[in-house]
Amino acid sequence: MELYLLLHSVVMHAIAALVILVYIPICVPVRLLVRAFVKPRTKEDLRGKVVLITGASSGIGEELAYQYAKEGACLALVARREQALKSVAAAALKRGAPDVLVFPADVTDAEQSRRAVEETVAHFGKLNHLVANAGIWSSCSFDQVTNITGFNKLMDVNFWGSVYPTYYALPHLKASRGKLVVSCSAAGTVATSRMAFYNASKAAQLRFYETLRTELGSEVGITILTAGYVESEITKGKGIQKGGEVAVNEEARDAQIGVFPVGRVETLCEIALEGIRNGDWYVTWPSLYRPMQLIACLAPEVLTWISYAMYKQEAAKGSRPLGQRILEATGAKKLFPPSLLHPVVKTE
Repeated sequence: MELYLLLHSVVMHAIAALVILVYIPICVPVRLLVRAFVKPRTKEDLRGKVVLITGASSGIGEELAYQYAKEGACLALVARREQALKSVAAAALKRGAPDVLVFPADVTDAEQSRRAVEETVAHFGKLNHLVANAGIWSSCSFDQVTNITGFNKLMDVNFWGSVYPTYYALPHLKASRGKLVVSCSAAGTVATSRMAFYNASKAAQLRFYETLRTELGSEVGITILTAGYVESEITKGKGIQKGGEVAVNEEARDAQIGVFPVGRVETLCEIALEGIRNGDWYVTWPSLYRPMQLIACLAPEVLTWISYAMYKQEAAKGSRPLGQRILEATGAKKLFPPSLLHPVVKTE
């Protein structure tokens, strides 16, 4: 048995060496040359396509609805806040969507997810894209949590809130040779302090859809959005607090974002839709998060040290985290998108 294991270990190390020394040096320049000199791939025509978007009442989901609408897609918008959904639907119609279905639902409930998918197919007769976007945030150190069960909701929304709609949508997406679009996060691979539950939920979501890609092959395309900080209710400070309640906490938001820039949601969604139409596997924006993912993979100790220094070390002394103090000292907060300086979170 030991010899058998040793043989497999040698084989896997040899394969890894070939990938690093042969495949990557060849494939990277080839990809660049193809993009630079070869006719671009045919982008998917979205006119008349049916797109179901969860978490469509605000943030990335709302803006993706507008981007799809401008391309002539029909929309099914799903979220819990019905009035907010109706406002998004009206704006999407003005931007060019031929038809918009509003379906208030809680995607953490499997039955409501099933009904959202079935109502969409019953209304439009098909389903081409599912955008699994519903999500919620938290930002506090694990040892500050006072109600541990209050964080069950985070996994329910971020993981099961994607998986349930996917489960019921998959037969229809297979039939249309459609696409799954997953609003994940760079946090799925870059584990920074104060977001233990959020990071874990996004890592679970990321690995689920990467596994699903290996199972589906070319039957259904999967594009995973691994965005950094962008305009949304999350970066307005809405999230699960240490006591388990959902509230807006700008102080916690500032402590978490610190020196990192916050991107405009319109820019992210324009880039995301381009990647979706091209069939890209991943879309990461702002682009500064790409090297961070590489560092997390190749030198995790560096990321751990930086994260500890920026978040934990100073906070442990009773003062605000270093990143937040730098943000305030430099006045960089003025560079936040306007929607974050005076945050308004939609309510019913």
